[in-house]
Amino acid sequence: MTIQNALVLSRRELAPGIVDYQVSCPELAAQALPGQFVHIRVPGYTLRRPISICRIDKAAGTIRLVMEVRGEGTAILSQVEEGGALDLLGPLGNGFSLPAPGAKVIVVGGGIGVPPLLEVAARFGKDATACLGFRGAGNLILGEDFSATGAAVRLATDDGSLGHHGLVTDLLKERLEEAPAQLICACGPGPMLRGVAALAAEYGVPCQVSLEERMACGVGACLGCAVAVRTPDGSAAYRHVCKDGPVFPAEEVFF
Repeated sequence: MTIQNALVLSRRELAPGIVDYQVSCPELAAQALPGQFVHIRVPGYTLRRPISICRIDKAAGTIRLVMEVRGEGTAILSQVEEGGALDLLGPLGNGFSLPAPGAKVIVVGGGIGVPPLLEVAARFGKDATACLGFRGAGNLILGEDFSATGAAVRLATDDGSLGHHGLVTDLLKERLEEAPAQLICACGPGPMLRGVAALAAEYGVPCQVSLEERMACGVGACLGCAVAVRTPDGSAAYRHVCKDGPVFPAEEVFF
C-alpha cells in the first residue's frame, strides 16, 4: 500500500455521469491486483472516496479508474482534467483469486460494477465470457474494451434497447448451459449478486463476488463497512469490505 500523487494522463466521459481516467502511478500499479481499489483524497473533504481499479499496466506504470458521480465528493473528482493529479491511497483490499491461464472464466457485471471486471477479462482473453447488464443502451460502458480483450461479450438491458431484454443473470444461465466454467467473478447491485450466487451454486461453479459498501477509512480501522458473512460452522460473523474484501467467496455472503 502506498500514497501516490498520480498524474492524470487522460480523461474522458464514457456515459452521462461516468468518467474514465488513465493515471500514472508506477509504485501503486506494480502492487495492484484485479479487484482491488484505491482511496482518492477529495480536496476540502475529510474522507477519501473508494474507486475500483479497472485496468492495470505494470510495464507502463499506469492504472485506469472509471468512476460514477454519486455525490459532492465524486463530482469534484470527476472534474480533474488531463495534466492534473489525483492523490491515491492503495492498492487496497483483497481482489479476485484467479485460476491459471487457460481456465474458462465468466465475469458478470451490472452498471458501475462492470469496470473492476475488465482486468479479469483481459487476463483470460478468449477463455473469458463477459455478461454485462445496463439500464439501457445509453448507459453502456466498456463494451468495446471487453471485446478488445478477446472475451465473448453478451449484453442485457432493462429496457431492451440493446442486447437481451431482461436480467444479466439470464445471460449467465444461458452460458452455464452451454459449457463448463472454472470460475465466475461478479460485481454489481445486491439483487444481481444474489442471483449470480444462486446460479453458481446450482451449476457447481466457484463464484467470487465484489461487494460495495460505504467506506470511511478504507483500511479496516473505522469498522464502518461491516457485512455479515457465513463462517465454516454456518454461523454469522462480520467482515469489513475495505480490508477483508471487497471480494468474497459467494457462498460466504448473506445476501
